[in-house]
Amino acid sequence: MSNYEGRSQYDLYESGFAEVFAKVDGTMLSVDEDPLILAGDWTATRSVIIEFPSEKSALTWMAPDEYQAIAEHRNAGSTVNSILVKG
Repeated sequence: MSNYEGRSQYDLYESGFAEVFAKVDGTMLSVDEDPLILAGDWTATRSVIIEFPSEKSALTWMAPDEYQAIAEHRNAGSTVNSILVKG
């Protein structure tokens, strides 16, 4: 989930995301700019769900320098909470 604080910085993240993501074994399941909150406090303005074949695969995709380089823009332009859910 994320909230935008610096849209121009987040746009830089988005512009590099597809190229980096194409190199991993993940599937984008959902990107929702207006999630329906059913219960609790949820201040995020965007939710993203990505499926990976394993925990190792999910953790590996975020580690390379190439992803970290674009993640700097994401972190500068938004407040992000990321979780790994097994299922």
